[in-house]
Amino acid sequence: MTHYRSFVALGDSFTEGLNDPAVDGGAGPAGQERFRGWADRVAERLAALDPDFRYANLAVRGKLIDQIVADQVPLAVSMRPDLVSLCAGGNDLLRPGSDPDRMAKKLAGAVRELRATGAQVLLFTGVDPRDTPIMRRARGTFAIFYLHIRSIADLYGCHLVDQWSLQGLRDWRAWSDDRLHMNEEGHRIVAARVCEVLGVPTEDDWRVTWPPRVDVDPRIKRREDVQWVRTHLGPWVLRRLRGRSSGDAVDPKRPDLKPF
Repeated sequence: MTHYRSFVALGDSFTEGLNDPAVDGGAGPAGQERFRGWADRVAERLAALDPDFRYANLAVRGKLIDQIVADQVPLAVSMRPDLVSLCAGGNDLLRPGSDPDRMAKKLAGAVRELRATGAQVLLFTGVDPRDTPIMRRARGTFAIFYLHIRSIADLYGCHLVDQWSLQGLRDWRAWSDDRLHMNEEGHRIVAARVCEVLGVPTEDDWRVTWPPRVDVDPRIKRREDVQWVRTHLGPWVLRRLRGRSSGDAVDPKRPDLKPF
C-alpha cells in the first residue's frame, strides 16, 4: 500500500466537487455552498490512514487550463506535497476553436514542474462525450487531448485515471441536472477508481451496474430538454458572451495545506 502524507488537488469544477453536496452542509469561503467531490472523498481515505495527513484543494469552477497552470500550479510547487492531482482543459474544450495540441504542451510543462518537486502526480482523461448532444460534435477534439494526457502520464511516470473507460459514468444517473457536473454517485465512482489507481484501500467499488431504466415518454423528455436549455445552457452561453466565468467570485475551498 502506497503512503501519502499530503495531497494537493488542482483543477476546475470537477475537482472542486460540484455538484456533490458536503456532508455537513453549510457554507464555504465567502458564503459559498460547500461541496465534497471525489478529491475530498479520497482525502478522507488518506486521512483515515495517517493522523498527520494534510490536504489542500485549490480547484475553482470555470477555470481554463492557462489559469490553472498560472495560478494553482506554482502554489502546489511551493507546498511540496507527496501527491498532486491535476485535471484541466475541460472548460477549454467546451469553447469553439480549442487547440488540444497547445493545451497538451501547457499541461506537460505543468507536470514537469510538479514532478521536479518529487511529488507523485495524478492525471485524468475525461468522459466520452458521445452521449452529450452538444459536446459530441467535438468528440474528436476531446479524444485527441485525452490521448495527449495518456502520453504525458507515460512520459513523466504519472498515475492516470481514465474516465473514458468508466462505464458507470455513461449513465445519466451519475450526473446532476445541469448535465455537465457529476452528482454524489458520480463523484463516488471516480473516488473509488482514484483510490484503486493510487493503491489506497477503500470499501467502495467503481464498477457500477445500474438497474434498467423505465422508458421515458418522448414528450416528457422534450420538456426536460427545454427546461435544461432555459435553466442551464442559456445562462452558460450568456456568461460566455459576456466574458464571465462561474468561478469569477469563487475562492478555493481549501487554500492551505492543513490537516484534514
